Amino acid sequence: MTADVTSSPRSVSVFRRRWQKFRTLKRGWYSFVVLLVCYVTSFFLFLLVNNQAIVVHYEGETYFPAFASMFEGKVYQARDFGQRAIGETNYRKLATQFGKDAGSDNWVMLPPYPFSPTQNLLRELPGNPPHSPTVQHWCGTDDRGRDVFARLAYGFRISISFALGVTIVSYVLGMAIGACFGYFGGRVDIFGQRLVEIWAALPFLYTIIIISSIIRPNMWLLIGLLSAFGWISISFYMRGEFYREKAKDYVAAAIAQGESNAVIIFRHILPNSLTPVISFAPFAIVGSIVSLVSLDFLGFGLPPPTPSWGELVGQGLANIQKWHLVLFPLGALFATLLMVVFIGEAIREAFDPKVYSRLR
Repeated sequence: MTADVTSSPRSVSVFRRRWQKFRTLKRGWYSFVVLLVCYVTSFFLFLLVNNQAIVVHYEGETYFPAFASMFEGKVYQARDFGQRAIGETNYRKLATQFGKDAGSDNWVMLPPYPFSPTQNLLRELPGNPPHSPTVQHWCGTDDRGRDVFARLAYGFRISISFALGVTIVSYVLGMAIGACFGYFGGRVDIFGQRLVEIWAALPFLYTIIIISSIIRPNMWLLIGLLSAFGWISISFYMRGEFYREKAKDYVAAAIAQGESNAVIIFRHILPNSLTPVISFAPFAIVGSIVSLVSLDFLGFGLPPPTPSWGELVGQGLANIQKWHLVLFPLGALFATLLMVVFIGEAIREAFDPKVYSRLR
């Protein structure tokens, strides 16, 4: 007789179980998928929302203006395609012109939404801006005649990229500093905490405003400024986690085996200290987006004509009677922040240690 062999169930890592739990939380999972798809798509906006043509076939030659503008910084002039106008080619008019030329093999392929976030449309639209939404301009135009939908789309990519940059830099600094304080303790922790308290006492908003008034801010400068203050709270979380973890038996065993401090910190303690930090990350992203919108609203954020949600919110306040300048920017901001909060709630529930902790 053959003995029955019972196969033991395949072990699943804690991270995989948490990921599976996160996917069962539909509100957070769907928000994550929607935001991820929108963010990845935003890197191809030069093919989707742009006033540069994707392909131009003119007199037997084929040109790719959108790619040339994006990757080479080259802008084709109107005379390059037989237009008598002066300046940059207007590809919408060029498409109309080629369409009227019977028997010509010249043609233009425009993006699905052929408008740029920085292009002024005053010469093409009647009346004074801001213009109400139409079939061509889904969200209307702002008070300078620029397409609102295009500015919202590009502003989404800028806002999410900015928030991710600030969060990553803040986390790296905060985790490194907090880990040193919590692991070494003693004088390192005492003097280090006093320095952190002094730095945290600086007025954050006034500091940003003063520096932005002296130096023309850009995205990297603002990421550095916000990260210089954003790491403080992360260091407190990491310091507490390291104090808690280093008192456990596995750390004492690693020390007894002669492991170096770097190995104990990065291989043993750090992986067990990431739960509260990861759970806090989506809410840190929310705070970074709100900070950028606030700075742009006050005029100390990204320089014009950068597509900015905060600048559009300021236009809505200045033109409160124009409903599209109030509804669409605030609606985009609200929907984005709401989905990030849903993701944060799902991550917090999926990483809840009570779900996977069992008394032996």
